[in-house]
Amino acid sequence: MKKIIPLCLVALFSGNALAADNNTTTLNVYTYDSFVSDWGPGPKIKAAFEKTCACTLNFIAEEDGVSILNRLKIEGSKAKADVILGLDHALIREAKKTGLIATHQQDLTNLKPSLKWSDDSFVPYDFGYFAFIYDSTKIATPVTSLKELVNSDASIIYQDPRTSTVGQGLMFWINAVYPNDTSAAWKSLASHTVTVTKGWYEGYSMFLKGGSDYVLSYTTSPAYHLIAESESKYKAAAFSEGHIAQVEVAAALNTSKQPKLAQDFLQFLISDQAQQILPVTNWMLPVIKNVKLDAAFATLIAPSAIDMDIEQLSIERKNMIKNWRSSAVK
Repeated sequence: MKKIIPLCLVALFSGNALAADNNTTTLNVYTYDSFVSDWGPGPKIKAAFEKTCACTLNFIAEEDGVSILNRLKIEGSKAKADVILGLDHALIREAKKTGLIATHQQDLTNLKPSLKWSDDSFVPYDFGYFAFIYDSTKIATPVTSLKELVNSDASIIYQDPRTSTVGQGLMFWINAVYPNDTSAAWKSLASHTVTVTKGWYEGYSMFLKGGSDYVLSYTTSPAYHLIAESESKYKAAAFSEGHIAQVEVAAALNTSKQPKLAQDFLQFLISDQAQQILPVTNWMLPVIKNVKLDAAFATLIAPSAIDMDIEQLSIERKNMIKNWRSSAVK
């Protein structure tokens, strides 16, 4: 997410975001729009991977991770993608139900043990923690818990859980903190919500223009402002209940016409080279051991993670969305 794009650059990613060269073998990858922006990891990942293969890496972008899955469901076996990149671990179960996900062939022994990764189809490539970002020059005393934010009158912007993995993260967060009273929590939050955007970029852009007191993003978002802009005013509010973790994942499709190349790309995503690129372009944390991070990452809050049963959340996801729609949508 993560995914910071300067407001002066508004790109349209409805087609092939980083175009393919018709004279070479092409690997098509469905991903999200900010990944392939000029300021995202896409261009650097593309350039680095193409040096390792006789191929063209072609990114095809949707608005967010949930949108990628929705497209995959619609297209089925006719999907153009060889690889999907940008779903998160809470969507793995639903993605596998399409019957399109291939088994990966990767050695994952260099992954951080804390991830406890065991899935045989999806490969993690970065991770982070959801947080509400605020401008410390405008808010001297930020909220210290999700409950305090829900019960406040602070204006907020967040993303739609039907189309955004970030919005889905908030939905899980609300259900974790309010297991017996989610409807009341959503109604309270709705009373001071400025808007619910389809994707992360739109919401974060509105916040940066002064559209709200808080915006749903990641604990790592302030690192972008520090590194790229030398700006320290943007902070993540640390919540006493803990924060929801997100692991972003990629997988090859079993309908791919380039299965070997698809596996090579999955392997590249967890290479030292790619893992050095992702933290300072996608503004998330590396999944492998011993990646040296910029000093700005040491200034970020160190969130405690809320322990969640992702499998159970995946099962309950549709009912959670129904509850959100009936309680929070004005």
